[in-house]
Amino acid sequence: MYIIIVGGGKVGYNLTKLLLAEEHEVLLIEKDKTKTAGLAREFGESLMEGNGSRVSILREAGANRADVLVAVTGTDEDNLVICQVAKAVFKCPRTIARVNDPRNESLFSTLGIDATVSSTRLIDSLIEEQVKAEDMVIPLVTLRAGNVEIIEVDLSRSSGMMGKKIREIQLPEGAIFISILRGDEVVIPKGDTELIPGDKVVALVRKEAEQALREML
Repeated sequence: MYIIIVGGGKVGYNLTKLLLAEEHEVLLIEKDKTKTAGLAREFGESLMEGNGSRVSILREAGANRADVLVAVTGTDEDNLVICQVAKAVFKCPRTIARVNDPRNESLFSTLGIDATVSSTRLIDSLIEEQVKAEDMVIPLVTLRAGNVEIIEVDLSRSSGMMGKKIREIQLPEGAIFISILRGDEVVIPKGDTELIPGDKVVALVRKEAEQALREML
C-alpha cells in the first residue's frame, strides 16, 4: 500500500515510523527545512521536502497512485486543503485528516474528507466512556496495550475502606495503591497509613481486577 503523509511533526513522524515498520511504501512530506534534515537522516528516501498543499508537490510525490493520503499538519485549514486536492485532482481513494479543533470535524466530512482524527474528541470520548459517576473511578492512564490502568478513586464517606489502615486492606490480585491525594498533600501509602474522608486514592490495576477494586471501594 502506498501512503503519503503530509506533516512531519510528532504525529507524522511516529506514523511514518509505524507504517514503514509494517513494510508499507510511505512518503512523508514536510515543508519546514529546520525539520527535514533530521527526518531525512531517519527516513532517507521516504522523506520529501516541500509544501504538501501544492498540486505540484503532490504530483511529484505520486499522489495519483497513492492508496491513502494522511494530512497531519498542525493547521486544520492546511489539512483540509491537502485532502481536498488529493481527492479532486489526484482521485486519491482515501483521505484522512488530523483535526485540531473538533468543531471542524463536521465541516471536513461535509467537504468530502473520508475520515478525521481529533485527539481532543478522542480524549473526550474516552472520558465519556470511562468515567463512572457513581463509583468515581476515573482511569488516568492506560498502559501496555490497555491491560493495565492507573485510576483515581474518590473515596466516599460510606466506603468500607474508610478508617482502615493500608495493611488491613486486602486488594484484589493485580491491584496496588500508588499514592493518596489528601488535600494539597501527596501521601505515599505505607502499612500504617489510614484512609480518611476526602482521600483520593491513585491505584495501578490490571483490567481484569478493575471491577473487583471498584466494588471494594
